[in-house]
Amino acid sequence: MATQRKRIGVVIPKYGTVGGAEGFVAELTERLALNPDWEIHVFANQWVRRSDNVTFHRVSVIPFPRFFVTPSFALYAAKEMESQGIDLIHTHDRIFAADLFTMHGTPHSYWVYGVREKPFMSLFDRATAWVERKLVTGGRCSRFFAVSELTRKLYIEEYGLDPGMVEVHHPGVDLGMYEGLDREECRREVRQHLQIGIKEPVILFVSMNFEVKGLDRIMAGLSEIKLRRPTEPFRLLVVGRGNERKYRGIAQRLGIDDRVLFTGPVPREELAKVYLASDVYAMLSMFDTFGMVVLEAMAAGLPVAVSGTVGARDIVVPGENGYVIEDPQRPAEVATILSALLNPRERERMGEAARRTATEHTWEKAAGRVEEHYRRLLYPR
Repeated sequence: MATQRKRIGVVIPKYGTVGGAEGFVAELTERLALNPDWEIHVFANQWVRRSDNVTFHRVSVIPFPRFFVTPSFALYAAKEMESQGIDLIHTHDRIFAADLFTMHGTPHSYWVYGVREKPFMSLFDRATAWVERKLVTGGRCSRFFAVSELTRKLYIEEYGLDPGMVEVHHPGVDLGMYEGLDREECRREVRQHLQIGIKEPVILFVSMNFEVKGLDRIMAGLSEIKLRRPTEPFRLLVVGRGNERKYRGIAQRLGIDDRVLFTGPVPREELAKVYLASDVYAMLSMFDTFGMVVLEAMAAGLPVAVSGTVGARDIVVPGENGYVIEDPQRPAEVATILSALLNPRERERMGEAARRTATEHTWEKAAGRVEEHYRRLLYPR
């Protein structure tokens, strides 16, 4: 007799919209939905439908006053899931109770005091932290997934969790974004459009938040390289949306404005070509629980340079597929690492290793790891 499909409830306020966690959840869930063992139900306030394999349920939110947002979403999500007879709840955000919780960020109190450096919690912060505590310490969650070792460590320290209950589940990457693209053709096309020499080393930076992702730190390091070796060729390609005027001014003050190009936002299908046309990827964030663009860059065969406070450091093997810059506020340290990556032989060797690393972190493999836990919970021996 055939086993009845299990109803999996996936919870996220925004599904498939712009953003790290929102994109992560959609990529993972769409692949889980391909398995006939699961009937996937997404509970969200907003979503971008990607296929007909997922059933969506709208969860209401009380937007005002603001401190109602998180508790109201948690309350209405619980009621909607109860009405749908969900067998297993996998939440990617703060609700009152779930079987599995994927932790995309930090404990909220750490975010307030440690990252944003606020002197006190607002009512919104207190309400959000309260819901989070009920989820983490309520007793129902039997497994926690952290997107990086950085996130794992912070949650264990904040809540005294049993380390054995918290596993690192890195995001995946869609290797298909590069299918049908020829590297040399992309290199010629993109560089001709941007008026960059075909042999000129290009350091790529992709972000919708220049300040948080450490663009100024990269610029300071490149300025140091120019001071050490004025004739050393390089270009910094800045893709995304940010305070362009401010960073043009920084580049000018550092004397590298002739080496920096801003493209603005680039459509995803064109972004793949930009990755392939570049040589090195750099992201020196002040804080980032993972940084999915790092995997995208590695999948394109780019060695990477990341700061020590980027969760993606988990997959960077220094000297093999990239480097971790522990103190990116020191331009000399940044310059030393980027100089090493400008060496064409090292760049080629490390780029091949980066590509191999990415193939071990596909969304299909990420979904397979999650499915193992679904089965353990739904079919205990």
